[in-house]
Amino acid sequence: MSDSMDGEVLEIVQRVHKFFRKKGLTLSVAESCTGGLISHYITTLPGASIFFKAGVISYSIESKKIILGVSPETISRHGVVSKEAAVEIAEKVRSLTRTDYSVSTTGNLGPDVLEDKERGIIFIAVSKKGQTLSRELRLTGDRGDNKMNASLSALRFLIEVAEG
Repeated sequence: MSDSMDGEVLEIVQRVHKFFRKKGLTLSVAESCTGGLISHYITTLPGASIFFKAGVISYSIESKKIILGVSPETISRHGVVSKEAAVEIAEKVRSLTRTDYSVSTTGNLGPDVLEDKERGIIFIAVSKKGQTLSRELRLTGDRGDNKMNASLSALRFLIEVAEG
């Protein structure tokens, strides 16, 4: 990771910490393609335990169904790499952990096509009571760059929704 990216990561993580601590709100994360990197970023700074309640890495289809309770119909109809799956994953983890907010990621980091979805297509979702918003990303880097960029985009989207 470059020095400039270190600063970018630090800045967004500080914003997440400041928002959730100041407002007294809680956060959970459900990650698929980002493999725990969002949770890692959040817990890099001290004090995360005040607001960060859980991070779930549901990498396989089975774990999305068994751990999070994602509907088999959602997966068969839309695939795990879909807006619908990202939304349901975010809602399920927020409900499971009883947090005020949650963020989820699902996608194809590459290098191969997955579910007929090209490398670099990522879906992120942010859920809060009464509202879940999603965003589609089209990333063009290698697997590592896509993972980092998806994680940062998810944290930026979280702050955008939370502060908005």
